[in-house]
Amino acid sequence: MANPTNGGPQPAPTDDQQAAPPQLNVLAQYVKDFSFENPNAPRSLQPSNQQPQINIQINVNAAPLQSDFEIELKIEGKAEIGTTLLFAFDLVYGGVFRIQNVPDESIHPVLMIECPRLLFPFSREIIATAVRNGGFPPLYIDPVDFVSLYRQKMAEQAQQQPAS
Repeated sequence: MANPTNGGPQPAPTDDQQAAPPQLNVLAQYVKDFSFENPNAPRSLQPSNQQPQINIQINVNAAPLQSDFEIELKIEGKAEIGTTLLFAFDLVYGGVFRIQNVPDESIHPVLMIECPRLLFPFSREIIATAVRNGGFPPLYIDPVDFVSLYRQKMAEQAQQQPAS
């Protein structure tokens, strides 16, 4: 193993090195609310030469708990061919997170970007399984760019703020 000081005295740690490293811990994750509808079965299960139109919306909400935070990842979607609804789903997947040693100005981006990024694979699997169990091929939602989603939300909120 290399010694960066070549055997000389170790440099004194700086304030940054003495501070504890940032931590993000997932304390719990759970299905908070979920529904799947297949209202036109069995007609909707018959083969069609048309590709369904699939619409998906994703929202993230954060709420403080005593010393932790609850994050809700809400994913809504539906598949239609013309005016016929094939299926619809609505999932609220939650998680409780503990954030430590993160500067105050960075907590909001961590809550709205990193936390949902950790929840997304589990919610994606729940939706794929439900769609498959509804008689359709599993719906694998493409990975979500939570950074872009966060920036878009911040831009929308900035436009809604009245000029002072």
